[in-house]
Amino acid sequence: MRILGIDPGLQTTGFGVVDVDGHALRYVASGTISTRHLGTGNLPARLKVLFDGIGEITARYQPDASAVEIIFVNVNPQSTLLLGQARGACVTALVSHNLPVAEYTALQMKKAVAGHGQAAKAQVQEMVKRLLDLPGLPGADAADALGIAITHAQVGRSMARLAEAAELSKSHAGTYRQGRSR
Repeated sequence: MRILGIDPGLQTTGFGVVDVDGHALRYVASGTISTRHLGTGNLPARLKVLFDGIGEITARYQPDASAVEIIFVNVNPQSTLLLGQARGACVTALVSHNLPVAEYTALQMKKAVAGHGQAAKAQVQEMVKRLLDLPGLPGADAADALGIAITHAQVGRSMARLAEAAELSKSHAGTYRQGRSR
């Protein structure tokens, strides 16, 4: 399965693509989409750059699933609203390409990648480098996006096992009930 991870940002959005085969992870690509070349007052144009960029990445790498970081409220409400619009543009682009979208918090990603939720950016970068056997550290935004993709790969395996266990318990539940006597 190929997973596209997105770390949304209005100025810089990170993306990371990984292939998952069982427990094996393989790096495919990563990078950023930047809107810094556009004026800060031109929000619609910046959102279009993000939407189109995610569309290009999706068309190029043909992922099977996607995962996006959930954004929490910052100190500045205006910044939070702008970031939310950037995230919305990214999610809309993914959905418009018929991709299932999973969502994870930064805390969930840090726990999955670094083992604890208080990991610094440098720790996430180092662990992503190790997990994907990269020759060097990825950029901070790309590392976060790769971390989101890795989180989805790990959670996806766990969810599949839970679903399998639920099906197994359903198929055996009737057997046990039929065998009971009063």
